[in-house]
Amino acid sequence: MFYDRKDAGRKLALTLEKYKNRNDVIVLAIPRGGVEVGAEVAKYLHSDFDLVMCRKLQYPYTTESGYGALCEDGTVYINEYALDGVTEEDIEREIARQAREIQHRITVLRGGRKLKNIKDKIVILVDDGIAMGSTMIAALSMLKKLSPKKIVVAVSTASPQIVSYLQEIADEVIALYTPSPFYAVADAYRNWYDVSDEEVLAILQDLENFIQNDKK
Repeated sequence: MFYDRKDAGRKLALTLEKYKNRNDVIVLAIPRGGVEVGAEVAKYLHSDFDLVMCRKLQYPYTTESGYGALCEDGTVYINEYALDGVTEEDIEREIARQAREIQHRITVLRGGRKLKNIKDKIVILVDDGIAMGSTMIAALSMLKKLSPKKIVVAVSTASPQIVSYLQEIADEVIALYTPSPFYAVADAYRNWYDVSDEEVLAILQDLENFIQNDKK
């Protein structure tokens, strides 16, 4: 479906045309993979942009999947059906580990500042795809506490099952590619790669340059 995350972001942006050139819209991307997708959406919509920090809670025996997620405000989502062999001690240890990583990302990627104000805003919450959905569910729970006008989940790929669930808790859900069976987010991309802090900062600088040139 997509060559890379930039391609996915441009295609996703086209489905969000009705939110273009509105001063009450903000795009929030989940780092790291969601940043390149979200930046392309923000460019097309000419919208405000920020990063929302949420991290998957990983199993002690694998980093490939998880059983929940933690957000920067302390919001925790646990999928009780996914706690296969995970103890309370495992959960506490993993929450502490991911809390440190979230603080690192706030410091490095967001310059240590708080999330931009989203009260009465239309929030377009972007990621490069959704596997089990824990991170997106936790992010939605966190953002709802901040009184936005509307939350739109916009992703390049997800399973039909998680899209159906998210439609119950978000105001709008857009997912471009929803294969069944769904195996992995990476399957939707020809060019899939891990994204470093340095690459995220470069994407953010590119977006800032775009915004400045757009104002001229």
